[in-house]
Amino acid sequence: MSTRQNPAEFLKKVIGKPVVVKLNSGVDYRGILACLDGYMNIALEQTEEYSNGQLQNKYGDAFIRGNNVLYISTSTK
Repeated sequence: MSTRQNPAEFLKKVIGKPVVVKLNSGVDYRGILACLDGYMNIALEQTEEYSNGQLQNKYGDAFIRGNNVLYISTSTK
């Protein structure tokens, strides 16, 4: 049986790990979560941008403003 965790615990565990960040617009950003703040502003490293499941662009580092984020999930990169 898995233990329950709150969102803050989840986010602490995934810093430095591959994540998928889904935006309100439907675009996905996949990369290594470098850091985030209390406003859910996100810094990603080795970032890839996906639209409709297709790779659109690659970035070294990316900053995503928190009000655009729909969710963050772990990724098996």
